[in-house]
This record gives sequence, structure tokens and C-alpha cells, in this order.
Amino acid sequence: MRKTTRYPVKDANSLWRIYRTVPFLKVMKNFIVIQLARYTPFLQVKNWLYRTFLRMEVGKQTSFALMVMPDTMFPELIKVGDNSIIGYNTTILAHEYLIEEYRLGEVRIGSNVLIGANTTILPGVTIGDGAIVSAASLINKDVPAGAFVGGNPAKVIYTKEEMEARLAKK
Repeated sequence: MRKTTRYPVKDANSLWRIYRTVPFLKVMKNFIVIQLARYTPFLQVKNWLYRTFLRMEVGKQTSFALMVMPDTMFPELIKVGDNSIIGYNTTILAHEYLIEEYRLGEVRIGSNVLIGANTTILPGVTIGDGAIVSAASLINKDVPAGAFVGGNPAKVIYTKEEMEARLAKK
């Protein structure tokens, strides 16, 4: 189970009540900053925008590729370690609006993590240090440190120990 906090709603679906959960001006500011960052080719500028305006924790020498989409509503719940790569067009969600509730969950991406292009990361998951996530994966549960995962939903392809054994044979 993902680590999310649930907030029940009544009378209408939770998205209908979005601006009771997050201020409109915060969403607008976040949207503008994210759009600037999605298209800028300068990694240091991108990380500065995320740290300064979105209050995301972004480690040293972490690289967000073109078109990465951090959570627009709650980007401050995203934490990324040092020297990680977040691949092209990846979406990192820290919220989910459902019919009878909405959920918030911190997303933790460790250091030296490689996330392939077009991956979706759901709220409340942790991706351990040194993990590799295959392109076009859906991360709906925690990824162990050093593991190689992929698919929809993502499954462990190789554990850290299996990866080390394969590399030792070469």
C-alpha cells in the first residue's frame, strides 16, 4: 500500500472541490513555474525554479529531462536525491483526486536513480537509491534500492543482488 493520507469529501467528487484543498493562486503560480521548467534546456535553472518557487527538495547534480511534469498542486511533497536522472515526459504525482476522497502522499526518489522516459510515479511511493526504472513504467509501489523495475504496473526485473551478479559476469 502506498503511503498516502486520505481526506474524505461529501456532496460532490473531490476534484469538484479542488480549490478548497489547494489555493487557486498557488496552482496558477506552480503551473507557470512548471511550464517554464519543462521547456528550459538549462538544468541548473530548472532545479533552481523547483527549489525556489515550488519548494521541492532537489539534490545536487540531479537532472530533470525535457517535459518532466511534477505535481502541480503539491510539488513540495516531492523529494529527489543527488545525481539522479528523471527521464523525458515523466509525471510525478503527489496527489490523487477520487470520487469520495482525495489523497496526498510524499514521493521520495533516492540518489543515483535513473527513471526512464514517459514514466508515471504515483503519490506515496519511495524509489530507493541506485534504482533503475524502465521507460513507460507505472510506479504504484515502493522500489527497492538498487533494483531494476519496469512495466505497467512496475515489477522487479532484477534485484540489486541479481544486477551485481550480472555485472560481475561481464
